[in-house]
Amino acid sequence: MAISRSAEKSKASVILREIIFELLYTFPVLSRKLMKVKPTINAKAMGLFASSYLNYYTISKEKEHLDKAQECIDWLISNKIEQGDGIGWGYPFSWQSTQYIPEYTPNGIVSTVAGEAFWEFYKFTNEKVYLDYCVKIATFLSSLPTDTFDNGICFSYTPVFTNHVHNLNLFVAEFLIKVGMETNNQLWISQGNLATTYTISDQLENGSFEYNGPPEPPQNFIDNYHTGFVLRMLYSIWKITKRRDVYDSLVKCFDHYKENFFENGEIPKLMPDRKYRIDIHSCAESIHCLSVLSAEFPDAGILAENVQNWTIRNLQDKKGFFYYGILKSRFTGTTFKSKIAYIRWGQAWMLKALTKYISTFNLPD
Repeated sequence: MAISRSAEKSKASVILREIIFELLYTFPVLSRKLMKVKPTINAKAMGLFASSYLNYYTISKEKEHLDKAQECIDWLISNKIEQGDGIGWGYPFSWQSTQYIPEYTPNGIVSTVAGEAFWEFYKFTNEKVYLDYCVKIATFLSSLPTDTFDNGICFSYTPVFTNHVHNLNLFVAEFLIKVGMETNNQLWISQGNLATTYTISDQLENGSFEYNGPPEPPQNFIDNYHTGFVLRMLYSIWKITKRRDVYDSLVKCFDHYKENFFENGEIPKLMPDRKYRIDIHSCAESIHCLSVLSAEFPDAGILAENVQNWTIRNLQDKKGFFYYGILKSRFTGTTFKSKIAYIRWGQAWMLKALTKYISTFNLPD
């Protein structure tokens, strides 16, 4: 059978993409110089750093950590993006999903990460100014495009187009519910609960969640760190609402997570049936998620300790930063460490994970 030109072109583009990825992973510094990639400040990293340093201050009581947290919060305030009556933050680069998203377009993920930092500052200081920022963030999140179904609603990632992503939907739901309860905003509480119902209604029989929700077709994309996001949000929503159906969903998902995502009870696998890449993002989210869940599931604390110890032994440089991960070459089949120190992808998430781990288990800093 003859292969069409479009099929050949598609195959060639896939091969080219794989070659580019291999170049980026194997020669991270050189490839960025060749492509003239300039470093920029990422709002998601600033939100993670703000939360992490504030958490570290509660552990260390050293003012320098509080000052760093405040510096990150101030940066977020200075770089907020007005969106109608609300505010949000986006990525400092353009990116492609099912549609093209211009740089700095505010989205639900970055805005909820920043929102969590403002929420934690509000709870720590009891100053209304931080709650006011949470209200503005919730106003933006509430306005994101939504699809309505018989079993609830689903928030979209950005204002640009409508899509259905479970972890994003729960991030938005959790933020709306807690800010709604704090401010007696019944609309936000209702939206958050409806979004939660949509996602838990799509849970697979084995307890896992696909990345996408209906009506988008299943892609068999069930990975480590997005599952961790779902688990943390389910846990928080259950703690806030005391919904039994949310707790039942949480238990099923956690059972699947602990049984399928860790090799030898310590190495975070990318997917249940795929070990590589061993991504620092998966390591960080595993430590973070398991530390949070340990209050309800004692075996999560044991697993958190194992993952933390393995990550430090295998992915931390002597200088203190964390590598991108351990990868398997698409062409040779050999494994290698990609030692690039991504700030947002690795360092910010690991700082959040380690400060959460230390504070959860009352360890000396």
